Amino acid sequence: MSPHPWISAFLDVLRAERDAADNTLLGYHRDLIDFTRSANIETAQTNDITSYLLELQARGLAVSTRARRLSSIRQFYTFAFQEGWRPDNPAARLKGPKRQKHLPGTLSESEVKSLLDTAARTGKTGLLRARNICLFELLYATGMRVSELVSLPLAAVLGDPRMILVRGKGGGERMVPLSHPARDALAAWLAARATWLTEQGWQSRFLFPAKNGAAHFSRVQFFTLVKNVAAKAGLEAAGISPHTLRHAFATHLLANGADLRAIQMLLGHADIATTEIYTHVLDERLKALVLEKHPLSKPL
Repeated sequence: MSPHPWISAFLDVLRAERDAADNTLLGYHRDLIDFTRSANIETAQTNDITSYLLELQARGLAVSTRARRLSSIRQFYTFAFQEGWRPDNPAARLKGPKRQKHLPGTLSESEVKSLLDTAARTGKTGLLRARNICLFELLYATGMRVSELVSLPLAAVLGDPRMILVRGKGGGERMVPLSHPARDALAAWLAARATWLTEQGWQSRFLFPAKNGAAHFSRVQFFTLVKNVAAKAGLEAAGISPHTLRHAFATHLLANGADLRAIQMLLGHADIATTEIYTHVLDERLKALVLEKHPLSKPL
């Protein structure tokens, strides 16, 4: 992938030992190649990396981008030190720019209901309406990532399952339960799907096939569908995406007493700290509730 042998070796290890996805490897590659344009990656010292970070800031790059670049450089030099290519790790003591905590956008339960009701009515044919409501019901019932949802294999949902096996990031697998509405929507879609594929003479291993059955319904198509349904439901479509429903799934579970560890497992988060962001979402909503509803919070 890279003309520099150290970078190539680093990426090979990430692929072999961490089962890193292609997009992840491309991200590391871009970050490290950009660094080589400012410094010699084999001989760079701490001050060279610091100068590079200041250069990124001068370029106007976002805090999150600068933090990611430093993370890539840090991991690379840790690897180079462990391999004995360098006698030191010049990035070991560097601290990245502090990231601002962004709370995920979410929806109220009534807004989700409106979204689901509208999805069931969206589509020119009964086939499309069955597919659309199944996509929305499964996403809200399971909290799957959009890539996990659109690429679900048909084999994962055969036999009216109460739970389905989801393959997530890095090949990790987890079981997620299905709600009654999701199971009903799934059964209706499976029947419509079977009739459609038979009529077309197609076969597909995906639960949500694209036209001709060879590929699956794409993330971009679903993103556009969510925007359209949100607009038809009278919601602020600009702030709603498939990920918003994943956030709503987690937030509503937590608000109704679910254990944070259980939510972590359902979402497929490797680190509980990632899941803890939803406690902050609830804190903000509770604060707003007090300010709006408490009698002493109103101006006299």
